[in-house]
Amino acid sequence: MNEYITVRYLTEGKDLSKKAEGIAVGMTVGSWTELPAARKEMLAPYLGRVEGVTVQEECSGIQRGIISIQYPVGNITPDIPALLTTVFGKLSMDGKIKLMDIDFPPSLLSQFPGPKFGIEGVRSLLGVTERPLLMSIFKSCLGLPLHELEEQFAAQLEGGVDLVKDDEIFFVDDKAPLEKRLQSYNRIRENAGRPVLYAANLTGPVHQLIDRAKYAIENGANCLLLNILPYGFDILHRLAADPDITVPLMAHPALAGAFSSAAEYGIASPLLLGKLMRIAGADLVLFPSPYGSVALERNEALAIADNVRAENGVHRPSFPVPSAGIHPALVPQLYEDFGTDAIINAGGGVHGHPGGAADGARAFRAAIDAVTSGRTLADAANESQPLAAALKKWGGA
Repeated sequence: MNEYITVRYLTEGKDLSKKAEGIAVGMTVGSWTELPAARKEMLAPYLGRVEGVTVQEECSGIQRGIISIQYPVGNITPDIPALLTTVFGKLSMDGKIKLMDIDFPPSLLSQFPGPKFGIEGVRSLLGVTERPLLMSIFKSCLGLPLHELEEQFAAQLEGGVDLVKDDEIFFVDDKAPLEKRLQSYNRIRENAGRPVLYAANLTGPVHQLIDRAKYAIENGANCLLLNILPYGFDILHRLAADPDITVPLMAHPALAGAFSSAAEYGIASPLLLGKLMRIAGADLVLFPSPYGSVALERNEALAIADNVRAENGVHRPSFPVPSAGIHPALVPQLYEDFGTDAIINAGGGVHGHPGGAADGARAFRAAIDAVTSGRTLADAANESQPLAAALKKWGGA
């Protein structure tokens, strides 16, 4: 008996039922009604089928709504390039149509690597179990000598962050090459006396990335950052599946807006940045928060978090990392929206603190401690000058 993946699209047309039938046939066997019986028998295992059509609105003879198509699992190889080409390749160019979601049978999910570490594994590496984690970002890094980056790194650790990541645009690192950064940062981490993950930006020609990842790990890297969409989902899959890649993988959403921002075109962000990142192997998934200048709509951001953490019967849950525009006064809202199993990620909210990056991190830690113990930020600020200064600058004082 055939197994199917179920794919949902938001689209429009004069007759959505007819359009759905056309997609089911056209994206699988190409044509059907005119085929002779013998060829139909041969191609039947590869034929898509319509699961359902929901017309949400109709105006001037045009229907708009959701169509659900089932594709035989046997039509694809277990990789995301094959998956996306099969269910949305040429279809993505056919006017107003957006890929909303994909449901996978366990037999197919099990062929994707998923996260090696996930939430539980990352927490185990850091020894932190009962609160959201705190991550900060190097700002800035391009063109800076190594000693300035060392000062930034030390200040962030001094303030109490759990993770530090490179800026995703840090490709040209001639003044602070990766090997030297790792040597310096590892010494600073050792002096901190507690576990800290540093997510080094993995860069270079795509055919060299696996070797570069292994080189970084051999030189002390304990986390890797990758711009998944510019490089392609398959490199994340191959990194996650490689037994020699023994550190958490952090997925950055660079370029996601080109895929997901349009209301009637592209790929919905909860699928693109949530479900697909997780099954391909991301342990930590960054995505725009609902609060900053590049904010996602709140329900979209929550859906991404749900997709990376939801029980799917096969893979570990990944850490959601809502990012952009985060400052200490937002910690209560972050905690309310994303809960304990999330990472609070800040760049300007740490480095823009009046007292510098160390106080910026201290302010976040004080805010996190407050919300997890049921206290208000105003109350906690009475005992934390860095938090008081942050609230004065960003609101909440």
